[in-house]
Amino acid sequence: MKLPHGFSNANETRVCRLRKSLYGLKQASRNWYHKFTDALLQLGFVQSKADYSLFTYKREKDFVAALIYVDDVIIVGNSSSMITHTKKRLHDLFTIKDLGRLKYFLGIEVARTEKGLVLSQRKYTLDILKESGLEGCRPSPLPMEQNLKIGPDLEEEKVDASSYRRLIGKLLYLQATRPDITYSVNVLSQFVGDPRQSHMNAVVRVLRYLKMTPGQGILLPKEGGTRLVSYCDADWLGCQFTRRSRTGYLLLLGGAPISWKSKKQSVVSRSSAETEYRAMATTVSEILWVRFLLNELGEKVKGGTTLFCDNQAARHIANNPVFHERTKHVEMDCFFVRERVESKEIEPRYIDSKLQLADLLTKALGASQLKGLLVKLGMRDPHAPT
Repeated sequence: MKLPHGFSNANETRVCRLRKSLYGLKQASRNWYHKFTDALLQLGFVQSKADYSLFTYKREKDFVAALIYVDDVIIVGNSSSMITHTKKRLHDLFTIKDLGRLKYFLGIEVARTEKGLVLSQRKYTLDILKESGLEGCRPSPLPMEQNLKIGPDLEEEKVDASSYRRLIGKLLYLQATRPDITYSVNVLSQFVGDPRQSHMNAVVRVLRYLKMTPGQGILLPKEGGTRLVSYCDADWLGCQFTRRSRTGYLLLLGGAPISWKSKKQSVVSRSSAETEYRAMATTVSEILWVRFLLNELGEKVKGGTTLFCDNQAARHIANNPVFHERTKHVEMDCFFVRERVESKEIEPRYIDSKLQLADLLTKALGASQLKGLLVKLGMRDPHAPT
């Protein structure tokens, strides 16, 4: 913050006293969050412990939820009168602008179809293509070439690091509705410190893939139910340079993907069973958080959450109460997973590698296999001709 015009004097010793948080100051966002939170709490809302930006209101049969991001708010519920009352009270306090039914939120488009809601980022994708000058590029059926060995190459030509980082940053946000590019973007984000020409070529390949399906998104079905199912997978020694494995997990609620991740493991695993078990432990952590969130929303999760893994050894370790030399170095993960298995919160099951949906997040797939997995995930393009 600078002194107002007219007070800039070399011998000036006075300072400004902040009476009100102004937009753009470091303290503004924090003070705004506390003020808006207090307003919702006074209306009878309860702040979620699983997600501090989520607030719920429950009175008898009435249920209303408010999700906030800075000054953007989504309000949903089964009581139109309570929703109207909430918006009126907030308008009296903050002079809000009611945009009606949800259509666009933080770059995510919401399209209503007969089968449910489709979440996509078509406009955001087209803006990326326009900014990078690839609006007229030739589309690609794959985001990354199979068996591509990409890593740091100091002998290769350098590229503009700021442009590379900007593209990677935009693609990272695009993953919110595009699990099909998660693996590719995760691999390419490792080279933002010193990008080379081969890395930029791989990013262009991802953009060419997006050109083929710019409006593809996630279908949230009306009649999908609330059954929670998870898949976990790992690519043993997947990194050609560090030999670290990659964890990938996918959570489905009512048949729709709600959470997924692709991340390189922090240590080198000495066996495929160890790699898969570390991936299983990471997935269990996410499952527990989702179960806790669903309970807060009033949707009691009955029974254990099925966890599909295509490694028999990892599944046996999860159910075997005896420790031995093979599990000594991953004992903490063993205790963590086994405790949840014994409490019936998690049910590990074996699945054939050909049916493993999490393969999408651990390796580059062929065109036919990628398309088949996306169909199983319920990915849709509401803008595509029928």
